[in-house]
Amino acid sequence: MPTAPAILSTSRITGLSWPLIMGALTYLGFLAYGSLLLGDPDTYWHIATGRWIIEHATVPAYDPFSHTMRGAPWTAHEWLAEVMLALAFQAFGWAGVIALTAAAFAGAMAILTRFLLKDFEAVHALIFTALAVMMTAPHLLARPHVIAMPLLIIWTAYLVRASEQGRAPSFWLLPIMTLWANLHGGFTLGLALALFFALEGVLSARKINQTAKAAKSWALFVGLSLISALLTPHGIKGILFTVHILSGSYALDYIAEWRSPSFHGVQPLEIWLLAGLAVAFHQGLRLPTLRLVLLLALLHLALKHGRNIELIGLLTPLFLAAPLARQWRERTAAGRQLASVDRVFRELAREASRRTVILTMASLGLITLLSIQLSTPVPQEEITPAGALQAVRNAHLTGPVLNGYSFGGYLIYAGIPPFIDGRADMYGDAFMKEYAESLGLTTSDGLQKLLQKYRIEWTLLPPETAVVALLDHLPEWHRLYADKVAVVHVKKTAPEEAQRP
Repeated sequence: MPTAPAILSTSRITGLSWPLIMGALTYLGFLAYGSLLLGDPDTYWHIATGRWIIEHATVPAYDPFSHTMRGAPWTAHEWLAEVMLALAFQAFGWAGVIALTAAAFAGAMAILTRFLLKDFEAVHALIFTALAVMMTAPHLLARPHVIAMPLLIIWTAYLVRASEQGRAPSFWLLPIMTLWANLHGGFTLGLALALFFALEGVLSARKINQTAKAAKSWALFVGLSLISALLTPHGIKGILFTVHILSGSYALDYIAEWRSPSFHGVQPLEIWLLAGLAVAFHQGLRLPTLRLVLLLALLHLALKHGRNIELIGLLTPLFLAAPLARQWRERTAAGRQLASVDRVFRELAREASRRTVILTMASLGLITLLSIQLSTPVPQEEITPAGALQAVRNAHLTGPVLNGYSFGGYLIYAGIPPFIDGRADMYGDAFMKEYAESLGLTTSDGLQKLLQKYRIEWTLLPPETAVVALLDHLPEWHRLYADKVAVVHVKKTAPEEAQRP
């Protein structure tokens, strides 16, 4: 067995660090199981939007895709991330989309680990990073929110650090806000966090009679952050988008990721809560009042909307690190770990050497190229009605379609105007309710009214939809195609070539 100095020397020679290790392992893991990232129909319309922006050299302000909302105002607030997804897809296909998404998330985990090592012992930092991966995994999809995750971590970490150091953040963070505002609508959370830590910073300054100075510096930073967030093609509409989304009611209940999480099965949030309560009660840990308020606010968001669970894993370690680490150091007995293991953990907490970083990035790049050449990932088939659309093309159907919600993204990607897709903010609550109640057969004539109102000539619906059985029995409709993914019905008054079975 090697001695402690030998192990320490080996660690220094490799030039590795925990952030580099965590980032590389996370990237390789999701690269290997990349199809899991392609399980959301929104990925299709995000790529189609990016493709549209590239072709037209502008960001759309009105809907260019659907047949029900064509020309309606639409805020494409994630335009830059959509361009990135489209470029990755054009260059390398679905493997490129997977690599881009995995790289963004791996970068976020590496950055999170590095910031946590500032306060935590390495083992605690690794535990919190592993929990962050677990909490984020259910919502880890090839979509803009993942591409923006590194910015979410950087922004929050430097706000926390500035507050704890008794100063306002550096202005170099402002370009981060501008970039974030063009990648994903979650930048409004960043503005809210800036306000929170500004309040914390001002209140903390009271202890040293520096309230006025702190208020002035934080107010300047928050004001400039707001201006930076407006530097998008949409201006104030980007901020109002969040207000519009959260003010909705029906759509938030209809869309799965906006519903409250279910605890009937294994739920990462439950594990996090139970573990946190156990540690807090067992060790008598305490949080500063404002940090406790922030924790409760994020828990509220997570319990209200399942998609916000990831914020618990990603953000809470950053503002809990300093107070928890201080209390743990006071309670931890010396010599708790084996000396050799402790030294290795501490050594790997240092920054990686430049040579090792370059070699690791080169190796990951080579693995990525091999993966692109050797693998052929495809999105999950339940959101990809390819067989049904081929039958539609063979039948030369071109009229308005009534589609299942999960098929809207694929229709846009395929160049067919959908009835509805994942842009619930544009369609609005009234439209969403009319659609859901009609397909759910809530009223006796709701479906017929919907078909007539929008002059539907064919339908593309999942087999389990209640409307499918009804259409089978309606005399003016007949079934054109069916498989385990989708069923196509055609109106008998459509052109003759569309009536072929």
